[in-house]
Amino acid sequence: MPIETTHDPMESILVPNASSLAQGLSQLLRDDDSLLRQIFFSVLRHHHPNLANKVDVIFALASSWCSSNSDTDFTLLESYIASLKPEESILVASSFSHMLNLHNLTEEVNSAQQEHAVRLGEVENPVRTTNRSLLKLTTVNGHSPEAIYKALCNQTVDLVLTAHPTQALRGSLLKKYARVRMELENLHSKRLSNYERIESLETIKSNVQAAWRTDEIRRQKPTPQDEMRGGIAYFNNVIFDIVPVFHRRVDTALANLGQPRLPLTHTLFKFGSWMGGDRDGNPNVTAETTRDVTIIARLEAANAYFKAVEMLMFDLSIWRCTAELTEHAAIVSAMEERDAARVAEERKRRNYADFWVPIPLTEPFRVVLSNMRDRLFTTREVLQQCLVHRGANVLASLEERNAYVDPEEISRPLKIMYESLHATGDESVANARLLDLIRQICTFGLSMMQLDIRQESTRHAEVMDEITQYLGLGSYMEWNETKRLDFLLAELQGKRPLMPPGMPMSADVAEVVATFRLLAELPSDSLGAYVISMTRTASDVLAVVLLQRECGIKEPLRVVPLFETLDDLVNAPATILTLLSNDWYRTHIKSMQECMIGYSDSGKDAGRLAAAWSLYEAQEKLAAVAKKYGVQLVLFHGRGGSVGRGGGPTHMAIRSQPAGTVQGRLRVTVQGEIIEQQFGEKEVAFRTLDLYTSAVLESVLDPPPAPSEDWREMMNKLAVLSCAEYRGLVTRDGFVDYFRQATPVNELGRLNIGSRPAARAKTGGIETLRAIPWIFAWTQTRTHLPVWLGIGEALKAVMDDGHAEMLHDMYTNWPFFQGSLDLVEMVLAKADPRIAILYDRKLVPEALWPIGEEIRERLALTQRQILRVANKTGLLGPSLTGTPVKGLAGKSSGDVAAHLKQYQSATHGATTLDLKIRLRNPYVAPLNILQCLCLKALREFQVSGVCPVYQPEDPEIMDLLARDPAKDPLQHPFVAASSDSLIITIKGIAAGMQNTG
Repeated sequence: MPIETTHDPMESILVPNASSLAQGLSQLLRDDDSLLRQIFFSVLRHHHPNLANKVDVIFALASSWCSSNSDTDFTLLESYIASLKPEESILVASSFSHMLNLHNLTEEVNSAQQEHAVRLGEVENPVRTTNRSLLKLTTVNGHSPEAIYKALCNQTVDLVLTAHPTQALRGSLLKKYARVRMELENLHSKRLSNYERIESLETIKSNVQAAWRTDEIRRQKPTPQDEMRGGIAYFNNVIFDIVPVFHRRVDTALANLGQPRLPLTHTLFKFGSWMGGDRDGNPNVTAETTRDVTIIARLEAANAYFKAVEMLMFDLSIWRCTAELTEHAAIVSAMEERDAARVAEERKRRNYADFWVPIPLTEPFRVVLSNMRDRLFTTREVLQQCLVHRGANVLASLEERNAYVDPEEISRPLKIMYESLHATGDESVANARLLDLIRQICTFGLSMMQLDIRQESTRHAEVMDEITQYLGLGSYMEWNETKRLDFLLAELQGKRPLMPPGMPMSADVAEVVATFRLLAELPSDSLGAYVISMTRTASDVLAVVLLQRECGIKEPLRVVPLFETLDDLVNAPATILTLLSNDWYRTHIKSMQECMIGYSDSGKDAGRLAAAWSLYEAQEKLAAVAKKYGVQLVLFHGRGGSVGRGGGPTHMAIRSQPAGTVQGRLRVTVQGEIIEQQFGEKEVAFRTLDLYTSAVLESVLDPPPAPSEDWREMMNKLAVLSCAEYRGLVTRDGFVDYFRQATPVNELGRLNIGSRPAARAKTGGIETLRAIPWIFAWTQTRTHLPVWLGIGEALKAVMDDGHAEMLHDMYTNWPFFQGSLDLVEMVLAKADPRIAILYDRKLVPEALWPIGEEIRERLALTQRQILRVANKTGLLGPSLTGTPVKGLAGKSSGDVAAHLKQYQSATHGATTLDLKIRLRNPYVAPLNILQCLCLKALREFQVSGVCPVYQPEDPEIMDLLARDPAKDPLQHPFVAASSDSLIITIKGIAAGMQNTG
């Protein structure tokens, strides 16, 4: 129904509160969605009353179509949208995009409310938390509390934030939405007076209004430095504070088992980054870029610790302490007393909150903390100067000014204080803010998040080639693998320098060498791994080991091969075998090998199911090779946000890994919009840490069962069949033309959401396209082809061959197989072939329509086959496991449908995810229609150069069309309006799908 327009909704909004939990979280989600939509409409009416009425009508028409599925309702919706003026298209697209983002806030708040309700015992959590895992492991699996404590003490998850361009929202809007989310949470979680409730609503409205008046289009591409600052914001706002809180909860859970706290020096999490370090295919990431982002991250860490130390100075006014702390404080005090007046004057200049003059030894904690505060301030000054003076050696500058370089320097005095407080019986004081700071330093070090460096393997081979040719040794690029290995190992075991000073280099080689030389000038704790993309041979790894030595890196980065394509995954065990069988190499890596496996390119290469099985087998074989040589294997999972790039629920993803491959150590990428989804809010961030901890602990102590040989043979058959079907379509003549016509793939570059180019080449097949736009484009049209293509045909073939019962058994009892199909099912629930038909009819030449029709037939087939295997009532419906379904998997589709319909009447409504999708749909459908119309208009203009007559004279409209500072002043206003509308629809649909790239 249209929203009442006769008065301001703010006057009569009924705000849901905590008691709504009794009515169910689903109703709470509906109430919040209605609340924010009404607030948005009140803002829209204030600024654009006539447009608000049109948006109201469009929302009503879209809701009607989503409920009825009627072609007549869809035609009405399409016709109404097609009648909009160009400037109205911009504002309508923006309206629905904003409403979708506001709706997403309600989902985040709903998740936070569910998390809180779980901890209060008001609702049951469908996924195990750490507390439930501890209970299960002790009562069901029979593990002793001591074994669980030991496992946790050896467990660390490294979450690596990347700048992959799938976060379509501007940072300016994210901050405003974060405030809306916070106030919405307050309305639910706090006991507010009527005045406080009104103030919260006004704060929501002010931020909704500010968001509406903000240009949501990013007019310039972000730099890698911008991307780093965006990532750092999550640490400042959420992650830095929530990590010690989570460790406290784990301590409490362990205490319930009669176990001590986690060791002081152990952290369950580490954080890494690729922002400004990932130069694979990104010419914008240079040595200078890497230097900048390293300094920025260290500055943020120094700022955070400075505030924490200053707060501790007010807390720790205690005089009683141990002899060790007295001695340490006396050394610090003696240094200050030599020049007390200068120290006091310097502290005054720095404008500290308090404690300017040297502190007497009767307050030993404050004496030590004041010195730490001074050094942290100096550290900030040095880093700020290095950021300005590009030629400065960062490491040397820090050492010269006695600034902090090694995390142990800052953690050691804090540990002395902690032990002193325990020794004097002041445990409660020790276990408060001091313990939190020690754990934060253990987790974040002095770099907040360690920077990984990523570069493509051939770039290192090019460096080696120029060296060998300059030395008259021949062409490294032309050598076979055996000759390369012999040369590299001989050089690594020798002592002579290889790279002559002053050697001439090409520009590309010079940039690679400059990066290595820069790494030698950075503090080692700022750096993580050196990841080699497209690793194919052992020499790819050894070349990087040698180049680090040649460029003077005293503490080398661990070198991590990344296996991405299907062929690379198959060959990965042989590559690692070659490395680990060498005695020198095993000594060099200190018996720990990290390998990264890529989900994106393997999925694009072979299809989702074949890639998933290849990844599964590769992990098993890599683990076997490492075990053979007594080496600990750490797997680094390069997962994207979308299912097509390895994304999915955290607990499911980890528990689906092969037994023995998660050995307490795990690295995972957190990419694009997933950073916001997992760490945008403290309750949600807590749950993210909880899920990782629980899943990794269970994977170690209760690993999933190994698949039987029959199951393995079946998976091999499914992988071969699905891969053949997938490649058969995507490599067919005409498919790439269809893809580029039916989707906005060629227009995605307008988004400016990442510093990296969208494609490796402007022409060619899908192999030239990066995995993110490949999936992003299909998501826009609601087809999601990369996720499911080939799976339906493979499932049908084996069921027609009499293996339906085996597939049902695999789905019921094998987490890997069940997880794989459940993720596909989730994406299929978001697909809408009716929308895809619209894109075909508006954008695709009629000669290519058969390809679209075939795709939709395959989509329907995949839906049917997954429902049969899973014995479900419908997409996202309940499983029929446990109901009288004996022999159902072998029945005809008609019998299955009849049984499903009968069982559906006995089930309890839709799942939460199904509700979320249904609530989003009326916002997404108008954006899809607008996008089609804009694409059609812009493409026709590109061909003909002719635009409809459109010359607005209203100053407000002209201002609306002039927001792009880089716009060609001669650009036709119709093109400007259509371009802006298109970009906004892409962003809005991305928000509605939530799994973009």
